[in-house]
Amino acid sequence: MKIATFNVNGVAGRLPRLLEWLAEAQPDVACLQEIKTGDATFPAQALEEAGYGAVWHGQRRHHGVAILAHGGAPTEVRRGLPGDEADLHARYLEAEVHGLRIASVYLPNGNPQPGPKFDYKLAWFERLIAHARTLIDSGREVVLAGDFNVVPTDADIYNAWLWRFDAVLQPQTRAAHGRLLAQGWVDATRQLHPHERVYTFWVDAAAFRRNAGFRMDFLLLSPALAARLARTGVDRAQRGKEKPSDHAPVWIELR
Repeated sequence: MKIATFNVNGVAGRLPRLLEWLAEAQPDVACLQEIKTGDATFPAQALEEAGYGAVWHGQRRHHGVAILAHGGAPTEVRRGLPGDEADLHARYLEAEVHGLRIASVYLPNGNPQPGPKFDYKLAWFERLIAHARTLIDSGREVVLAGDFNVVPTDADIYNAWLWRFDAVLQPQTRAAHGRLLAQGWVDATRQLHPHERVYTFWVDAAAFRRNAGFRMDFLLLSPALAARLARTGVDRAQRGKEKPSDHAPVWIELR
């Protein structure tokens, strides 16, 4: 089984790229972030014609997440994280897909920091940690897939010093990510490539050409699922195509 995550940075404008990638990569499941469209305008028909059923949690012009499944629609379990009924941002969607529990996650960026956006980022992270604990404790096979807007270590960015004031590198952000992993989640990329420089995001085309990247997109596996991990990779060529997202798809294959 192949599971992927892809911050598309606007599903309407990137739909040709998305459909092209789905045809080339043929993931069984694809989690999307930053779809940037309302529920009524999500391109469900185009995706269905490509062989993918979908559930989505949209928001006009901002945020938004979706889960695609080849050959049939996922079964939605939860939209939005518990813990703050006033939070209307479309950043979390959880579904049953092919016998697995899979979540598409788009964590807040948090810039500028310090400030209210950074405070929101940290509060949202705490809510994710709390909900993730319930998923770990369930003993189920679970994948948390998405753009976590955190650079976990200096080895996950081309030049940490240049970005030392950015919200994605702050000690509080990294500490929250560390506490999430401490629950038992396995970072699939680091599990199979512990020392390799792997990037999933490049701020612009020039940065991509010189491979000045960040690793912020992850597939985190519950302990019950991590033993099935066989392969993982980044479809970085997608970043170099016409009108691409600033992120590249990340994928795993399970035995």
